This record gives sequence, structure tokens and C-alpha cells, in this order.
Amino acid sequence: MKIGIDASQVIYETGVSVYTRNLVSNLLEFDKENDYLIFGGSLRRTNEIKTFISEIKSNRLSSYVYPLPPVLMNIIWNRLHILPIEKLIGKIDVFHSSDWTQPPTKAYKITTIHDLTFLKYPKLTPPKTLSAQRSRLRWVIKEVDKIIVPSKMIEREILNLGVEKERVRVIPEASDNIFRKQSESKIAKLKSKYRISGDYILAVGVNPRKNVERIIQAYEKIKADTKLRLVIVGHPYYRVETGRGIIFTGHVDKDEMPTFYSGSKVLVFPSLYEGFGLPILEAFACKTPVVTSNIGSMAEVAGNAAVLVNPFDIGSISQGILKALSEKVNLIKRGSIHSKNFSWELTARETVKIYNEFNKKL
Repeated sequence: MKIGIDASQVIYETGVSVYTRNLVSNLLEFDKENDYLIFGGSLRRTNEIKTFISEIKSNRLSSYVYPLPPVLMNIIWNRLHILPIEKLIGKIDVFHSSDWTQPPTKAYKITTIHDLTFLKYPKLTPPKTLSAQRSRLRWVIKEVDKIIVPSKMIEREILNLGVEKERVRVIPEASDNIFRKQSESKIAKLKSKYRISGDYILAVGVNPRKNVERIIQAYEKIKADTKLRLVIVGHPYYRVETGRGIIFTGHVDKDEMPTFYSGSKVLVFPSLYEGFGLPILEAFACKTPVVTSNIGSMAEVAGNAAVLVNPFDIGSISQGILKALSEKVNLIKRGSIHSKNFSWELTARETVKIYNEFNKKL
């Protein structure tokens, strides 16, 4: 079979980019039967897509990169739903769409829905993204043969939209292979760069659904006793007011994140909503204890390897941090064991099983 995969999202530093990069590279490594056509579109960043594709060495890989802006493809594919993908890339047997667009196609259709944040928190979603995702979801529900989701929670949300259960498949994701315990010298260099003095706990993301305000309030309850700093990593677009002992880094390069995790005493991640919760697995890989929410996909991903707290209760969060500090050795051990349940090889192999289901129908 020839399988087309939209890799447009690889140019961004998002969880969807992590998914796309790792899925594609592992598919080409472990699937020895099918041929793949990787394509993507961008007006100004086509070279980044081409670079990603060029790094994958396989004689079963072809590619097509088109210099068109996502906003235009949103109108053509999501709103008007015209221009079949075959007009750009030729005949394919299976089409695996990205997080952004849902073009018409005669091929069997698969899509990955990472989360439904735009439905859950529409006011926190940029207007253009909200419009595109709503338009795309309409075609996903109407046309797509199989919907891949990363967690049972997202499966339930998709089913609640009226999608038949047999059309939905749960395939967990995994952390990028850059996440591993870093050296003390790298940690010291990072702390110097960001002016972090002493030990710290880490919070990742400042979008309101990341629950950063309650994290700050929970930290204020324990900072005098623990003498720890709170380091908050996140885009300044969502910047919030911080107090003493709190360091806001702003946006950081993704290659620095393993060192942020490795230097932290605890990752505090009591998010209100995640489709999966990659930071949990990233912290596990860096030998860092995790405090996360006892609801949704976070509890699902963390299992018994993290301290689970009520994300709406400041006291629960602060007590969870103290518990993680006191049980650090045990949590690190459990996190290392639990993280072995997740790998991109497993994600790729389970995805290929879905592709091959359509091979029987050709």
C-alpha cells in the first residue's frame, strides 16, 4: 500500500510536532511492507519540512512539499472541502491527516485527534485555530474511517460527539528520545543562564488550563519550609504575575527541556485538561518525580508512578509537592519502570495495524 501522511506540523514546537516526527521516523524503521508519501505545506518554512524528510533514510519514502500557507489550506480543505489531496500528491491507498486540515480524498481516511481543547476551552484557543479545528472536526466525524486518540479520556470525548466506537482506536504516545537524565555540569550551566539560585521545582506551561495560578499559590504555602524556587517555563504570551522565589523563563528551546527536568526536584503538573500529558513521561525519562492531576488523561498516563492531586485544591497540590519531595527515590524508580510501557516503536506498530486493516479491503 501507499500511505500518505501530512507532516506540516513538524515545523512547530508542539506536542503534535513531537508526535508527527516520531511516528513517521518509526513507521519507516519498523514497517517493511508499505510505502510512504510524506507531504506538507507552508508558505515560508518549506525548507524545514524538507529537512525533516531528508533526515529519514528509506527507499520506501517519497515526498511532496507545497509552498502554500496553512490559512489558505484551511479555507480550501476545512471550510470548502474541495481540492482532493490526490491533485497534489497523486494516488494513495490510505491518508493519515494531521492536526490541522482534513482534505477530501478517495483513499481510506485516518486522523489523529490529540485533544479537544478547542471545544473544552474555546476562549483560550486563538480564533483562527478555533475556526480551523471546528471546521476540520465536522469532516472528521462525517468522513474519517478510523480516528486515533492518545488516551481513553479523549476516546470518551469523541464517542460523546456521536462517533461510533469501532471507528476510534486508543494508541498512547511517548516522550521524545532527547529526554534523559542530564549531567550536573549541564544543569549548573542552565541554572546560571536563567539565574536560578539553589534548588527548584518545575512547572511547564502557563496557559490557564495548565493551572499555573494554583501552582503559584500552592508554592507560596511551602516555599518558606522547603527553601525551593519555582521555575515556570512557558511562552510569554500567557505571562502571569509572579512573586519572590518564582522565576519565569519565557519561551525556551526544546533542547533545554531535558536539563530543566533533570535539575528539578519535582515536576508540578496539575493540569486541568490534557489530551495525553507528555510532560509526565518526559519527567520520568529524566529521573524527576512528578505531581500531577488525579483526573483525565494525566492520571491515566501517570499510573501509580506519580503523586496524584486534586487540581482544583491548592492544599492538595502543596501537600502533593511535599509528598513527592519526601518520596523522591521511590517515585523515580516507579517512574522509570512505568515509562517503559510507552515507546514510539509501540505507537508506530499499533498504527501500522490500522493501516493494514485497510489493505484487506483493497
